[in-house]
Amino acid sequence: MNQKLRIGTRKGLFVYERTGKGRWRCGEPDFLGDPVSMVLRDPRNGNKYTALNLGHFGVKLHRAESGSREWTEIDAPKFPKSGDEDGPAVDLIWELVPGGADQPDTLWAGTIPGGLFKSTDRGESWTLIESLWNRPERANWFGGGYDKPGIHSICVHPNNTRCVRLAISCGGVWESQDAGDNWTQTGQGLRAAFLPPDQAYNPVSQDPHRMVSCPASPDHMWIQHHNGIFRSDDGGHSWTELTDVPPSVFGFAVAVHPQDPNTAWFAPAIKDERRVPVDGKLIINRTRDGGKSFTALSNGLPQGPAYDLTYRHSLDVDDSGDILAFGSTTGGLWVSEDQGGHWQCLSEHLPPIYVVRFDKHF
Repeated sequence: MNQKLRIGTRKGLFVYERTGKGRWRCGEPDFLGDPVSMVLRDPRNGNKYTALNLGHFGVKLHRAESGSREWTEIDAPKFPKSGDEDGPAVDLIWELVPGGADQPDTLWAGTIPGGLFKSTDRGESWTLIESLWNRPERANWFGGGYDKPGIHSICVHPNNTRCVRLAISCGGVWESQDAGDNWTQTGQGLRAAFLPPDQAYNPVSQDPHRMVSCPASPDHMWIQHHNGIFRSDDGGHSWTELTDVPPSVFGFAVAVHPQDPNTAWFAPAIKDERRVPVDGKLIINRTRDGGKSFTALSNGLPQGPAYDLTYRHSLDVDDSGDILAFGSTTGGLWVSEDQGGHWQCLSEHLPPIYVVRFDKHF
């Protein structure tokens, strides 16, 4: 089966197809010229979704049926009115994931500002999860990479789809065990170095950049935090910080092997004011022992000067755990077919890349 790789960029959606070992072909782009903030191919039915951020014209969402390239605009998540007052505008669809195999029409979406939305009809309509939106802790959420807080990571437990875990910048980690009716703040052990020492471990003020869980062992989770790398073995309730990770513990992206929770990949950079690769050398960090040690993978990547930054959704691994891809803010796209040991450049000239996703299968 040929693998497909979907690339959402500042100026359109590009799809690469693997036609053989080391051979990738890019088709004609869709939505050329439009900023694509999120993409999804639903593994349950093959439907495809593309979220656009059109600025003055607002956030849009499109769906293409399985096997078709004909896109139809559908309703985008929208905050409901409060009395006579309009709800806040959705600035960005920042995450889009399917429900479980037992929920064939269910989708989850995370937005800026920090709203969680659910659809039970393939995106035809959306409902704000008010049980999270109305939590009193939301008054303490604040913007991280954007001016407003946002939900960028949603992990649906594959064996118990009523269990939903998510991460918010900046609002920490949350869990629901009843499909979103009730929520618990988790994330003990996360540390925010940018806060005063007495507030550094406050779970509601954390800035996780990206959170992922291992499909084969979903209680094993990884976070690339604003100032560190963290691992959890209990479904995100408690986290262990990994401190000795050269060249940097800062970054946005993390991907975890689909069968091995001890194997994960990160895209390190210099934090805060600069946000470029350390020493101008582009690498991907890999651990195969749960974070006890890391290997810097650079074979085939530019080793200077290179200033490619990888955003939080721009690193992904396929179902096999062998093929990785990542994209950069300067339009570079690389793929590895041996878990990062060797990299092949697919393009140096794409628009800035916001999201990289392999087609996944249940």
